[in-house]
Amino acid sequence: MKLQPTVTKQYQTVTGYDDSGVEINAVQFNYSLVVLPEVEPVAWPVASFDALTAEHFAQIDAINPDVVILGTGSKQRFAHPRLTSALTGRRIGVECMDNRAACRTYNILMAEGRKVVLALIIENQS
Repeated sequence: MKLQPTVTKQYQTVTGYDDSGVEINAVQFNYSLVVLPEVEPVAWPVASFDALTAEHFAQIDAINPDVVILGTGSKQRFAHPRLTSALTGRRIGVECMDNRAACRTYNILMAEGRKVVLALIIENQS
């Protein structure tokens, strides 16, 4: 099978991650953010998983994605359906996973040309 390299340089790609943050195109971010393939990352005012509200998901709904990858921190947690109902009601998938898995999944979907949003919760480690 012939493999073709995927060209993703023009897109926002996760280039690294650890427990304290994420690196997008070699730029480190240590706060919660929303990442889309063709737009610079945007700060997302979510301090922790427990602080999530329906309004946080309404911000993402306004982007009109096909799928949302929600990075819930160092462990996988599931957002309550009442928080994501605006998205799921419009048949927009919301997948919850730990941040490391979310970053990997985002890169795969983005490279496939999907209209994906990566919403990462990065809790301050102060």
